[in-house]
Formats: sequence, C-alpha cells, structure tokens
Amino acid sequence: MSMHLVPLGVGDAFTARHYSTCLAVEADERWLLIDCPHPIRKMMQESPVEVDVPTFDAVVLTHLHADHVSGLEGFAYFSHFVLNRPCTLVAHPEVAGPLWDRHLAVSMEHLIDHQGAALPEKGFADYFHHLPLVEEAKVRVGPFTIECRRTIHHIPTFALRVTAGGRTLGHSADTAYDPGLIEWLAGCDLIVHETNYGAHTPYEKLAALPPMLRERMRLVHYPDDFDVEGSVIEPLRQGRVYVV
Repeated sequence: MSMHLVPLGVGDAFTARHYSTCLAVEADERWLLIDCPHPIRKMMQESPVEVDVPTFDAVVLTHLHADHVSGLEGFAYFSHFVLNRPCTLVAHPEVAGPLWDRHLAVSMEHLIDHQGAALPEKGFADYFHHLPLVEEAKVRVGPFTIECRRTIHHIPTFALRVTAGGRTLGHSADTAYDPGLIEWLAGCDLIVHETNYGAHTPYEKLAALPPMLRERMRLVHYPDDFDVEGSVIEPLRQGRVYVV
C-alpha cells in the first residue's frame, strides 16, 4: 500500500497567490483532510485528483486559526444536509473543545425552517463525530494511524505523524522553530514543515539542517515572497501529487 499527499493549499494566512495550507492524504483509496480552510470545495475541485466532501473519511485539525478552519462550517453543513451524516473530526481536546462554543455555534446553532420558524437548537454532536487526539497515544482512522505533538504557537496547535502501509507522513503544523519537534518528525518518510515570518519557523533554521533530513523535507505555509526556486528545501506546490 502506498500513501499519497496532495497539497490543496500551500500558503499562509495572508496569501494572495495560493490557497491557505491544507493537505489531502490518501492510502488504500481512503482519504484524510488535514485542516479545512475556505474555500474548501473550490480547492478540492481544482486539485489534480477527484476529491470532494464525500471522499474524506475524516478531517484532522491542527489548530483553530482561521486560515486552517474557515472552511469547516461549510464542510460540516454539506455533510449534515447533503450527505446526512456527521463529519468525523480528529482533533486534540484543546482544539475541539473551543471549536463549537467559541467559533461555530454563532452560525450553526440556531436555524429556521422555510416559514422562518426556529428549528430545534443544534449542537456539536449534530454535525461532528469527534475522535480525540491525545499526545503519546495513537488514533486509528481506516488505514491511517495518527499521532500528535504540541507545537510552539499562539494557541494550542498540534503537529502530526500519519502512518499507513508502513509509510509515515510528518506535518509540523504552525510552529516556531523547535529542535524537539524536528527530532520527533525526523523518522518520517516525508516531512512537511512550515516556514514563515514572526512566530513561525525561519527558513534559515531549516536550511541549516543536515542534508539527509532536508532531502525528506518539503516546505509549506510559506509567504508569497518566498523564493521557491532558490530554496535548498523543496517547497510543496499546489496541483501536484507526492508519494510519501
């Protein structure tokens, strides 16, 4: 069994050239979506593979910044009203916990019928089936085994290791440079690591890593002015399919 990675988006929160970072992962014809920015269905339609909301077994959330979850409302509505099923959500409790009360409830809790009458109040469980990610433990979704590790970021954020068919994909999620995280990801067959300004990971730190590690690393979440052609680490590109 092989594993494939399809970057639906590679940009940051301010990008005008790309979609925000979002990864589709396939193994044994089963799919995971890592993060869910807007406009998620348009991103899917423009990808090099045929994917849509029904394709995905689960959405895995790294954290709650808008450039990573702004498409989740639409994804969950589509699952609820069109597919008549909840969206399976894989997330650490510190991510899933505030997701409803502090993010989605304002627009998804109170609905009306065609006459304008209020429908019964909806809650998190009406839209989502939550599989909690816990550090130092593993979660199974179809052929995938998922592990997480906390990163250094403004809000609770979790890096991922996704394993299927004997291959492992590592994803740093948003983070400041963290040697411990690099070590945690180092054994992965393919490492997707963010780079950007401010509280993110400087490119220079990653470029100074040993060549054998850099060869298995791909960059993501990079700013629009990033020199993709001059980088010593290959940046991920939208519209491509990568074998893990």
